Amino acid sequence: MSEFFAMGGHGFYIWVSYAVTALLMMIEVIAVIRGKRTVEKRLARLASAPSRQ
Repeated sequence: MSEFFAMGGHGFYIWVSYAVTALLMMIEVIAVIRGKRTVEKRLARLASAPSRQ
């Protein structure tokens, strides 16, 4: 099992790259969710605003 995690001496770099990738993917999901909320709030504000015709 330790040989699997060591990966021929390159384990540190491989596992760090996996961790960084996972972290960035989580940050991306959070950013998309926040952006969606922002757009929904703007749309709600525009929908409730009196129309200018």
